[in-house]
Amino acid sequence: MSFFKNIFSKEKKETLDKGLEKTKENFFDKLSKAVVGKSKVDDEVLDNLEEVLVASDVGVNTTLKIIERIEERVAKDKYVSTNELNKILREEIANLLAETNTGNDIDFTIPENKKPYVIMVVGVNGVGKTTTIGKLAAQFKKRGFKVVLGAADTFRAAAIDQLQIWADRTGVPIVRQEMGSDPASVAFDTLKSAVSQNADVVIIDTAGRLHNKVNLMNELTKIKRVMQKVVGDAPHDVLLVLDGSTGQNAFEQAKQFTKATEVSCLAVTKLDGTAKGGVVIGISDQFQIPVKYIGVGEGIDDLQVFNKIEFVDSFFK
Repeated sequence: MSFFKNIFSKEKKETLDKGLEKTKENFFDKLSKAVVGKSKVDDEVLDNLEEVLVASDVGVNTTLKIIERIEERVAKDKYVSTNELNKILREEIANLLAETNTGNDIDFTIPENKKPYVIMVVGVNGVGKTTTIGKLAAQFKKRGFKVVLGAADTFRAAAIDQLQIWADRTGVPIVRQEMGSDPASVAFDTLKSAVSQNADVVIIDTAGRLHNKVNLMNELTKIKRVMQKVVGDAPHDVLLVLDGSTGQNAFEQAKQFTKATEVSCLAVTKLDGTAKGGVVIGISDQFQIPVKYIGVGEGIDDLQVFNKIEFVDSFFK
């Protein structure tokens, strides 16, 4: 297929391959069992394939779309060998992801006409939110952008301290106040400071309390409103961080957060430690909210921009 070409550098590609290893092994192990003793793709193979995709956390709706596409091909070609199934799957999933016109990024970039480019980061505690912010800051800084962090998760002392560690590690300024202070006031100070320093990127951490949606909505709305006093169209992105290793749970969290605030892009972390990497395919398809970043390891460079072509390529290697 023409659009499977090398987009990522060799190192980046190896990191992605390694990060998706467990998902891939698990998937192909199940796939080989689904076609055992079969030479052609028939209804039974498709039923088995449906189970494999659902079990790999691709999600029911997305799975049905993929199966439908394969059924159409089988009907058209009359005889499809089970040996071709891997290739067909890869093509159909790539086509499906191609329909959301996102996931084409090759590197960490910022919009041209936004300075500072303001990202507000949301997500429940424990999904790797602060770590993702730290790695994002490092990646942007590495590319020559001036970054400022804002510790507006004032609900937990640990969150402020953790962000401080990342700020020290990456050599990026951080704006923080005491635990329990008003998150909106931290966000306001951060933007003020960023503008005076002529910063390119501002990343604001927020509290991840989902059990009280009304409070969360109110808090996020207030943070946005206060930031707009400094930068009229802030935030330019609301990034929701999801833990890929929780599979279907990540779907649920995405649903809940999209109800609480306008989420504009997603980061899916912890894909390296899990066999549930299929969740990225499902989330990318179902929410029509672009997956922008994926975490495929512990290192700073293991946070990558999500490129759907490279992702599918690594998945079906």
